[in-house]
This record gives sequence, structure tokens and C-alpha cells, in this order.
Amino acid sequence: MSFRISYLLFAITLIGCSSTPNQPTQTQQSIVNQADDSVTEARFSQNLQELLSQVSQAQEIPLPSLESGFSDAKTIPAIRKLVLPPSGTFKKNWLAYRKRFIEPVRLKAGKAFWEQNQGFLSQVEQESGVPAEIIVAIIGIETIYGRQTGSFRVKDVLSTLAFSYPETPNKPSREQLFKDQLKELILMCWSEAGGKLPSNNSAQGINTARFNVCLNQNSSYAGAIGLPQFMPSSIRSFAVDGDGDGQIDLRQSPKDAIASVANFMKKHGWQLGMPISFPVQANGINAAKELADGEPQLKFTVQELIDKGILNKKQGDLQSGGVEPQSKAFIVDLPYPDKDGIDQVQYFVGLNNFLTIVQYNRSYFYAQSVAEFAEALGYKNQSAVTSAPVKTGISATNTEKSKSKKTSSKKKAKPN
Repeated sequence: MSFRISYLLFAITLIGCSSTPNQPTQTQQSIVNQADDSVTEARFSQNLQELLSQVSQAQEIPLPSLESGFSDAKTIPAIRKLVLPPSGTFKKNWLAYRKRFIEPVRLKAGKAFWEQNQGFLSQVEQESGVPAEIIVAIIGIETIYGRQTGSFRVKDVLSTLAFSYPETPNKPSREQLFKDQLKELILMCWSEAGGKLPSNNSAQGINTARFNVCLNQNSSYAGAIGLPQFMPSSIRSFAVDGDGDGQIDLRQSPKDAIASVANFMKKHGWQLGMPISFPVQANGINAAKELADGEPQLKFTVQELIDKGILNKKQGDLQSGGVEPQSKAFIVDLPYPDKDGIDQVQYFVGLNNFLTIVQYNRSYFYAQSVAEFAEALGYKNQSAVTSAPVKTGISATNTEKSKSKKTSSKKKAKPN
């Protein structure tokens, strides 16, 4: 069974990622901030009030401040439509997905973004071990470097999905997910406005205007914010002040976005100088098909996959750009219909760094797109070992690797 957790699911971690669906139509826009009906609106208001009371009591934030900030919160029927699962006749299409994100306009924008932030990207790469190409690829796939960050007020999005999620089998768990994100948004905005947690039940020193601006900032249809499309929980846990101005602004500061993406990837286990994935050998496709269970878990050793003919010996050799034979991996399956409508699957072997990208957005389509976007920018999908491996398995320094790639880049020059 293929691993197909929708873009929205990863909103738990971030995020979620924007890689947003098509922009809302004029009809959808016309119903933004309008309640479905009076019953829905009444239930929405009651549930929101209860959550605000809980946060106020637990975090010692004055309830009147929260009520004022959410006084104009509304459900967004268009959001409820956007999160509905695809119809039963919908066929997942890896080739169509890839074509949407790895295309000339986005790649051109990626090279321009890299040139504009080259010095800082090099610095972050050296400090974090996360390649500049990966950072640039993620931000490009997410929002085309800030061009598509969403047009919904984040407090309305999260409130709608927390208290008015559409009738689906997983409604209870989805609503709880977004209740948690709504709480995270409140704590994030309260902190940004100068509040302390707990605040000793005092709003003294709080910048009310800034608190409201934070609550009202734009987000994707899933509540993801800024260039890298972080969910509130991820902003609180992984976002960093890259430009050193004393605040984190993922909407306007490319440096904050770059540093935050790198920090997220580092904290989720990115391995310095290691490849992301390997294509399955032609004679190993049947064996790969048997092992593909849709679970993003490192469960097979590279040596086992070599023995089954899924990988070649070179891919288990650090000196040849591969990885150590005992490195763990899993099978990535990317389905698509061919020109005759017949189901086909492209297989890859996902390594630790592939799994790290999956933590950013729980989609195989997304992770492989990031990898291929990065390769189009010059990323070398192989180990950085150039001599006898040291204890870490990597002898080439990240600085040397970075310099080499930047030179190459200059010459050449985000829902499943």
C-alpha cells in the first residue's frame, strides 16, 4: 500500500507546507468569512470561547485580551472545501506533481534567490550541515520564495479547522490537531507582543496592536505561515532569528526563513554529506515492489537491498559516492498513470536524508521533488567522502563541499 498522507496531514509538524492547491476561485472568495449557517456559527463561537478560557487559565493570559483578539474570528467555508480528501476516482500522479514544482519559472526564481542570499546561505550551510540547494529547493517548492504564502487570516483558518472541520472519518483527530495549533498560535503571538508565559495575569507591557497583527497575518489554507510555511508549533520550536534583528519574521525576512529551514532539517536528523535517495535498479523493481509498504521507516540495510538486486554495489560504497553497507533505508513508491491510463510506479530507495525531508512534509512526492529540485540547482546526490572515511563516515568538510557547489552554481546561473 502506497504511503500517501496528504499535504494537510503534515500541518501537524509545520507543515505544513504551502505547496498550496489552486488559489480559491472568485466564488470561494465570495464566501470567505461567512458562516455556513446560524447553528454552525453559534457552535463555533461557543467552542472558541471555551478554548480561549482554557488557554487563559493555563497560561495566565488575561481573557479579555484573548477575546478582543478573536472578536472578529469567523469560519471560512472555502477552507472546509479545500481540506476535503480527493474523490474515490482520483489517481495520484507523481509525474504531474513533479512537473508542477520542478519547472523553469520556479528554478529560475531559485537561482535568483540563491544569488541574492549566497553569502548567508553559505554561512548557514557551514553551520548546520544542510546544503544550500536543499534549503533553496524547500522554500521554492513551498512558496516560490514568498510569492505564494496564502491569503487567509491564520486565526480564521485554524479556528475553522478546529471547530468546523468537514464530516470525514478522521474529523475528531483533525479538529484536535488544529485546536493544538490554535493554542500554539496564541502563545506565539502573545510572546511576540511582549507577553511572558505565564504572565502573572497581567497585560501590562503587551503590545496589543502587535498581538492582533500576529493573529491576523496571512497563512495557507492549512494555517502555515511565511516563506517556509511553518505551522505555529514549528515556529515556536524551530524558527530562528537569521538576520539578527531580535525578532523572527518568516514572512518578510529571507534570512530568517533560510536559517529556520536549516534548523528544522538539522534538528530532524539531516546527515552531513550524505545522499538522499537512490533509483532502484531495473532488475530489482519486482523486489522493490514486494518491500514497498508505504511506511516511512528505515528498516532495511543497504547491503540487504544490494543482495536483492535493488541497489548496486557502488551504492554501498562510501568511496564511490554511496553509503555504508549497514546504513538503513526504505522503499519509496511513486505512482502515476501512463498515457493509456494504466497504473505505473517509479521506485526509489529512501535514505536517512530522504526521511528528514519527509518530516518537513509527510509526502513521498514532496520529498523526491525537493531532492530533484536541489539536483537541478547543482546538488550532488552522493556522499561527500573523497578520501579514507573518518569515524563519522565523512571526511570532506562541509566548507570545502560548499565552496565547490557555489562555484558550480555561479556557472549555471515547494498535494499529495
